[in-house]
Amino acid sequence: MRVGVVGLRMGLHLAGWCRRVGMDVVAVCDRDPGRRAAAREELPDAVVLEEWPELLERRLDAVVLAHDFDQHAAPAIAFLERGVHVLSESAACVSHAEGLALIEAADRSTATYSFAENYVVHPHVRLLRQAVAAGELGRVSLIEADYLHGMSPQQVHALTGDPAHWRGRIAPTAYCTHTLSPVLALTDAWPVEVSAFVVDEEHARGAVVMTTRLSSGALAVTRHGFLQGEPDSHWSWVSVRGTRGLAESVRAGGERAWAVRFRTEAWAAPDGGTRDEERLPDRLLLDGEAVERRVEGTVRMLQAFRATVEEGRPPLVPVRAAVAASLVGVVGAESLAKGSRPVRLPGLPGIGRS
Repeated sequence: MRVGVVGLRMGLHLAGWCRRVGMDVVAVCDRDPGRRAAAREELPDAVVLEEWPELLERRLDAVVLAHDFDQHAAPAIAFLERGVHVLSESAACVSHAEGLALIEAADRSTATYSFAENYVVHPHVRLLRQAVAAGELGRVSLIEADYLHGMSPQQVHALTGDPAHWRGRIAPTAYCTHTLSPVLALTDAWPVEVSAFVVDEEHARGAVVMTTRLSSGALAVTRHGFLQGEPDSHWSWVSVRGTRGLAESVRAGGERAWAVRFRTEAWAAPDGGTRDEERLPDRLLLDGEAVERRVEGTVRMLQAFRATVEEGRPPLVPVRAAVAASLVGVVGAESLAKGSRPVRLPGLPGIGRS
């Protein structure tokens, strides 16, 4: 499986893990000469290029898009049109029109589109998915998810206040996919309506809270951005309240950060007793060695992508789920502009709503 990588900040990290899970990284690109130099050292067998269109002329089976957050739709469409499988990180699109074009390209292509959403298969989220799928919690009523960084004000300003950096260009609601993708995966639902709120009006670009009504009737409350007290489980915390119980990430350090607390009241327990317990997910092994917890999701995501390309398995997060999660951020920005009023998501082909 011959793979190209676009963007060599996060992309170089992903390229290393691509190789670990059995992919052959043959070509990479980045506009920054320093990153290209680092890639030549780390990937001596790969061709190092400057612009992503140059990769279109290479013989590739797949491409990993890991460059600027808000620039993935155009290259994804171009590679799909060439029959190259796409793995795209962070945001699938930045507008409804881009999302429609991406879905149409994926539907036409002989190749597949996968969203590089490792948070869907992080250890704690996998435990939650198993519990929801087994019916332990009943019907999901309320789901919450955080993706938070506890950085200093100076560090935050260096990112969000720099118009040359993509974080300085995007709306504060935009980077929502690490919360919304697990929400959609856990509930098997689609977003219908979004209301967005700035957390601190003095630092409007710092953090936001969004409430999203789902097609199942449940409500999702998601928080992302820069707030103190970031979760130790790779900046992610998830809570699911169902009609028969609660399951939520444990707020702790070390190995317990990946545990999930389950709470069932006596009336809903088979033995008539209140249950309150913690479960720790099994470790992921790669070549006989345990993978570090914080990269388990990345490894599973890349393994799933390889299986999609080589074995024809369905994408872990396919194009419609990727576009839907990304559009929550787009619609959230519209809600902010309208004083946090609810805004309905525009329709997408192939997505039904109850």
